[in-house]
Amino acid sequence: MIACLAVLVATLVRSALEPFGNFYYLPLVPAVIVTALLAQRGAVVLAILLAIGANLWLVHRESVLDAATNAALFAVIAWVIAEVCRRLIDSLEQARALTRDLALREMLLDTIVATTPIVTLDREGRTRRVTPAAADLLRVDREAAMAQPFGSLLPGFDDAALAKARQGGEVLGPSSGPWTSGSLDTPGPPLTLHANVLPDDIAPEHIVLTLGDQSQAETIRKGERDLNDKLSSVWRLNSMGEMAATLAHELNQPLTAATVYLHAGQAELTRLGTVAEGPAKTIDLAKTQLLRAGDIIRRMREQVATGSRSFTEERASLIVLDLAPVFALTGQDTDTTIALDVEEDDDQVLADRIQIQQALANLVRNAVDAVIGREGARVTVTGRTLGADGYEIAVCDNGDGIPEDRIDSIFHPMATTKAGGMGLGLSVTRSIVESHGATLVVSRNSQGGATFSFRLPRPTESEI
Repeated sequence: MIACLAVLVATLVRSALEPFGNFYYLPLVPAVIVTALLAQRGAVVLAILLAIGANLWLVHRESVLDAATNAALFAVIAWVIAEVCRRLIDSLEQARALTRDLALREMLLDTIVATTPIVTLDREGRTRRVTPAAADLLRVDREAAMAQPFGSLLPGFDDAALAKARQGGEVLGPSSGPWTSGSLDTPGPPLTLHANVLPDDIAPEHIVLTLGDQSQAETIRKGERDLNDKLSSVWRLNSMGEMAATLAHELNQPLTAATVYLHAGQAELTRLGTVAEGPAKTIDLAKTQLLRAGDIIRRMREQVATGSRSFTEERASLIVLDLAPVFALTGQDTDTTIALDVEEDDDQVLADRIQIQQALANLVRNAVDAVIGREGARVTVTGRTLGADGYEIAVCDNGDGIPEDRIDSIFHPMATTKAGGMGLGLSVTRSIVESHGATLVVSRNSQGGATFSFRLPRPTESEI
């Protein structure tokens, strides 16, 4: 259809130009070109044949050889022109496809570059390009960073580092480790630098620096160190647990024997009458503490063997007041005032008496250690009823208190600031308190010292 229409139009034009001269096949060439541009090769062949037929019909030649020669020349020339047109069309299509592909690649490259921390430098070490991701890591403004020495963006990047970057490969920080980005006001993450050198004929960029954020790696390494510390602590605790079980078994008999000897000594002193009342009372206190130590050891053996605790209904005030003689002796030895302020009404709680006394003794001992040597050293043990919320026991001191950054770490096993300390006191105390369904709370009191408190639960009918 295209070939026929093109040849028809060309023939009409040829006829119109006839009065002005003999054009022969020339007006028919555009018909072949148009057909070649718009149709396939088969249509081009048809257009050439139609053009030859139209020309033979319009021009009457006496020599058949002359007509055939002109027709053959026209056919060859027209076919060559048609092929050139076809090649031109193919080249244009390839150029358009290449343009689309380049645009897509450029878009993809821009996306990759925008999300990759890259900085390009010229031969003098000035920044030529800073991607948004790199600006975020360096804690700088992209526009302000342009044409600036890279050393002003990354502290420590000096002439030696620039010389290493010109050689390509990894560029280590000042301490042969990661680089520290940012400033004191806006610190950035630790970074690694990898340099690639561009050919000399590419200007103005000469060095491409790829920045690597090491924050996650540092977090993983820190987690690994913490895990190793915890595993080491667990190993030591397991070893101490085995040792504690052995000691609980071995100490039970000597403590029993010591109690018997004290009881015998107390009986001997009783026979002496009023003269020996003081020593007899002291021996009675010692015997009471030996019996309490025996109860603690028995509870430890039960816990190691079964992992269970025995909770009974107790009076919280009596749990505290029973330790008054122990606190009095501790206060005398350390020149510390240990005051008891305990409410005795509505003080029924569900607790393991021995375990709570052990926890309370640990807290008082720590409080005394915190104020020892201080003028007016004072430790106060309070007990307050909270109605249905339970009964609160608190130990307050007028020491220096506990720094905020150490509040969490003081409960870790093996964590201690005391010379010769084992770091188990507060850890064991918190475990005892939490086994009662309570929480050991630490805070700073009005005197500037530390307050440790916990609430014991009320007994319920199903638990009594």
